[in-house]
Amino acid sequence: MASRASSEAPAPGFSVPIPALPKLGRTWYRRGALYWLCRARTTVFLVLVMAMFCFFALSLYAGVRDLLPSTARVVWDGVQVAASVVTLVWGWVTQRRGHREALLDPPTPEQTRQAKRDHDRRVPGRIALGRGLVVLAAPVMPAFAAYIVGWLAAWTTVREYPSEVGARRWLQEHTSGT
Repeated sequence: MASRASSEAPAPGFSVPIPALPKLGRTWYRRGALYWLCRARTTVFLVLVMAMFCFFALSLYAGVRDLLPSTARVVWDGVQVAASVVTLVWGWVTQRRGHREALLDPPTPEQTRQAKRDHDRRVPGRIALGRGLVVLAAPVMPAFAAYIVGWLAAWTTVREYPSEVGARRWLQEHTSGT
């Protein structure tokens, strides 16, 4: 029988292995260079997603904007700028409040894995639904994109994810014998 990998072996003084979290693996425990590379990879990916989404939203909005009379365009553009600023802040605040609440009752590693599986299972249906709704939302797509950008920017700039806090608490509970 092959020996266990060092990452699967319990840490010195611990009787249980360090749980692996989705996207972070076991790097969350030591928060070394590999952990920060995982976080940087996620951030770069999300910045690219946000840029593509904003480009799509603005292109869709430009198509709707061209249908408006020239005087209405100026007014509608001003409304979109104001709405986008408000929704950007709203997205940021919504994420930070949700993050703060999640830190109060963080998920265990098993709950984190289950939430990831549930999320992955729901995504195809949400994509299909989103395709239909995006046509209806075309006139307000910049504000919607600003909300998403605010939410994702707040999510990527947190010091620690709730799943990490939950895994640390789970590890402490299971190593102290409770």
